[in-house]
Amino acid sequence: MQMYLNGQWVDRPRTMPVVNPFDQSVVDIVPRGTAADVDLAVASAVRGAAVMAKLPAYERYSILRRAADLIVQQTEDLARTITLEEGKVLAEGRAEVGRAVQTITLASEEAKRLHGETVPLDAAPGAVRQFGFTIRVPVGVVAAISPFNFPLNLVCHKVGPALAAGNAVVLKPAGNTPLSALKLTRILLQAGLPPEAIQCVTGPGGEIGDALTGDPRVRKITFTGSREVGDRICRNAGIKKVTMELGSNSPLIVMSDADLEKVAAATVAGGFSNAGQVCISTQRVLADRRIYADYLDALAAPTRALTFGNPLDESVRMGPMIREADAVRVNQWIHEAVEQGARIVVGGERQGTMHAPTVVADATPDMRISREELFGPAVAVSPFSDIDEAIAMANDSRYGLSAGIFTQNVDWALKFAREVESGNLHINSSPQWRADLMPYGGLKDSGMGKEGPGYAVLEMTELKMVVFHM
Repeated sequence: MQMYLNGQWVDRPRTMPVVNPFDQSVVDIVPRGTAADVDLAVASAVRGAAVMAKLPAYERYSILRRAADLIVQQTEDLARTITLEEGKVLAEGRAEVGRAVQTITLASEEAKRLHGETVPLDAAPGAVRQFGFTIRVPVGVVAAISPFNFPLNLVCHKVGPALAAGNAVVLKPAGNTPLSALKLTRILLQAGLPPEAIQCVTGPGGEIGDALTGDPRVRKITFTGSREVGDRICRNAGIKKVTMELGSNSPLIVMSDADLEKVAAATVAGGFSNAGQVCISTQRVLADRRIYADYLDALAAPTRALTFGNPLDESVRMGPMIREADAVRVNQWIHEAVEQGARIVVGGERQGTMHAPTVVADATPDMRISREELFGPAVAVSPFSDIDEAIAMANDSRYGLSAGIFTQNVDWALKFAREVESGNLHINSSPQWRADLMPYGGLKDSGMGKEGPGYAVLEMTELKMVVFHM
């Protein structure tokens, strides 16, 4: 596919292959963009932002609504594209397309809801002849940098609210998975988006990302990815608005009164979907000592039953990891934990990009599989003695994106909600649950700002204060 910038679909002399993670076949070829392409894209986006700022809210709504309808019409093609470039199974690809429809639809509605408010200036001493109100205006040019693991829906979470708010967008999709973003760009243009309101530049993250995030014409950056890259972007950005959705190692607390069959099913769903390559994947399970062995027994069978292989096979429930290097890293962390005293209950094997769903028992907080973001198909299980120890273990992390607890005890549930340091808290669910309309973002090194169209549009606008002196 070509990339889109300056109102045109273009090729470049240097290219990059898009590789199927399962069999390493080449799915497509995309241009390898450069810093010069970023400069051209941002200049075009500045012009596009001027057009978008004058576009009525209802027209922005209508464009996004038409785009949502086009996504629905192209569901199978988009789902297959997601599977081919990212590796998730077709059922998960279709689910992602469905979520993308909801995200763009939600964003369309937000275009009609942006408003200011009156300010009671007469409440200030001596201010008796002033009348004030606020208005919201678009920031201008938004840089949207998206990850590989949800190559369509996470792009929609950035592009949809930005356009709804009246901005122009320069989109930098992940190098491994640019095709879904390019197809979304084509859909938005087909839906009537002004030609310079979106740019989609493909290429290596370092050169393109630094040029894009450091450009003073960009006024807002929205990024999803690793904590290390997020830190680099923030240092490079200068004085800009930023939303950072960064890493995690989400804990799930299992109390003694939990239904272990339900917890096991939730662990499998939350720990192994998309081969564990989800920011809020269930990575650490903290289980009460009284039910620890029973929980491991309940978890073993459904984990063993999880079929994995070719993601285009409708009978397969888990596909490959995005790169073999990532599968190697996951396997190393697992066996490093075993060397430090943990034990493998299920799985532990790897072949190429395929890593078996794995349960590691007796993990301790000092192990890398507990402390860092694994981003792979393994769950580390540790015992605790009481709710206070469980919360302390959950908080013993630099991350704080999502956490869950299973219990029927209201006091335990409320203590968990009050004391666990996480942006998303789930009671009787795994941490891996998200509705696209909710405010989504983390604490600590998991980032800053919120996604969810109703919240993202506020971060993609500026608030202006107007005062009439009468």
